[in-house]
Amino acid sequence: MRIRWPRRVSGQVLAAQLSITAGVMVLATALFLAPLSSEIDNQAMHQALAIAQTTAADPDIARDLAATEPTPKGPVQRAAERIRRATGALYIVVMDSRGVRWSHTTTARIGEHVSTDPREALSGREVLQIDVGTLGRSARAKVPLHARDGRIIGAVSVGIGYGSVRDQLLAAVPRLLLYAGAALGVGVLAAIAVSRHLRRRTHGVAFADISALLDEREAMLHGIREGVVAFDRQGRIRLVNDEAGRLLGILPNATGHTLEESLPPGRTTDVLAGRVDGADLLTVSGGRVLVANRMPTKDGGAVATLRDRTELELLGRELDSTRGLLDALRAQDHEHANRLHTLLGLLELGLHERAAQFVAELTHARRASAEQISERVHDPLLSALLVGKSAIVAERGVALRISPSTLLPARVVDPRDLVTVLGNLIDNALEAVAAHPSPAPSIEVELRAEGTTAVLRVSDTGPGVPPGMREQIFTEGWSTKPPALPSSPEAGGPGAHEGSATVTPRGRGIGLALVRRLAERYGGMARVTARAGGGAVFTVVLPEALTGNDTPTHEFTAAGESR
Repeated sequence: MRIRWPRRVSGQVLAAQLSITAGVMVLATALFLAPLSSEIDNQAMHQALAIAQTTAADPDIARDLAATEPTPKGPVQRAAERIRRATGALYIVVMDSRGVRWSHTTTARIGEHVSTDPREALSGREVLQIDVGTLGRSARAKVPLHARDGRIIGAVSVGIGYGSVRDQLLAAVPRLLLYAGAALGVGVLAAIAVSRHLRRRTHGVAFADISALLDEREAMLHGIREGVVAFDRQGRIRLVNDEAGRLLGILPNATGHTLEESLPPGRTTDVLAGRVDGADLLTVSGGRVLVANRMPTKDGGAVATLRDRTELELLGRELDSTRGLLDALRAQDHEHANRLHTLLGLLELGLHERAAQFVAELTHARRASAEQISERVHDPLLSALLVGKSAIVAERGVALRISPSTLLPARVVDPRDLVTVLGNLIDNALEAVAAHPSPAPSIEVELRAEGTTAVLRVSDTGPGVPPGMREQIFTEGWSTKPPALPSSPEAGGPGAHEGSATVTPRGRGIGLALVRRLAERYGGMARVTARAGGGAVFTVVLPEALTGNDTPTHEFTAAGESR
């Protein structure tokens, strides 16, 4: 039957570990048995050597060798047999200088020449060897036999039966196999535990699927239009996809670094690091409005996702402006109807001259207001914004005045940025004035050029901003409005400046943060100070926002579209 290799990662790892463990144990056992056999042989030869040396050291044997004849019952045979029985040796052979046996386990061989060459031992050297003799294979040792005067008169050969040596080796094998089996069992249990842990961690994924999953992961992470930033448990960045790098301005080599090393301090860093809790947190990075969410992972890290909400935020603000214009048109329609009724009454009363004067006054006042704005603000987008805002402000009972020092030529590099700044500042001021009733609520706008620098200043008669909060109000997420429902039209509006403030999680505190980011992008600044008589003054300086000549940077067609 064909053995199938497992497909799952855990199964393949288990099979590999079992194979490696079994192979290592077999190899270790073989490598241990090989030197063990050699060691046992060596021990047997040294045992034979010790017996031979002890026998050769007996002075009676040397004396009897010189004084008697080799016989089965001679004194040399009796002494050798006594020592053999005491030590358990296979044989003890005492020979003379001619190689003739004087003792042997088999007495019939006494008087015969030895079966192996005795010249090395008779020359004075000790011999250790494994050899085959008349009694079979044995571990043997040969030593010279000296007379009293030191002359070599013979040799002693001692053999240890090789069967006993083999028995020692075989006796050690079961214990060795027992230890090897125990080690193999521990290795198998460890391999199974590792395999189960790996199966839980890999969710049963096969090796063949890993490459495809990695390819799909890379394609998904770098193909989606949503930023993804992953962190390890130490807070270091371990993954940044292309969209996150674009939105945050993080370089590709940021992997392995902390957020503080890759991003400047601020709300964006705090949100991504998890120091700000909540879902769908708004933050501003590089002039972009982002919605951030952070989800912890099981290994102690986290994954943060980012969505670019800049276009949606701009559309929301345009929608708010459109709604404001519609409200202003409704108010003007109502006011126009009242004026028509007044005019009709004057005509019915026959006060024709008074009716003509009434129409002239209304026409002049309306034309004077629009002409005053267009004469001082030459850029069409900015002047149109001020005309529209004046109608909205007037509908809420607030006066919008243009400062006498206002004069902005049509040299704006990007009018949309100035529209964003001015619109946010006016909306912010209107919220503050509306929340703080006064006898003569008003907003004053000043736009002027200082070379190529545009200076925008908006003051109001609201409650002002306490000194301790004048930096905090430019932080994204900082707002003084009460929390609004997600479906509320106010959810995307600018934050007003009042005496107390909170960080709100949804759609608040973005307007002033955008203003400051735009100013910093131009290399300028945005600040708030106190207004004489009460209120706040917001000043935004935008260097290089104007061109160096009087040529307009954009034209308008008859339909009012920029080109």
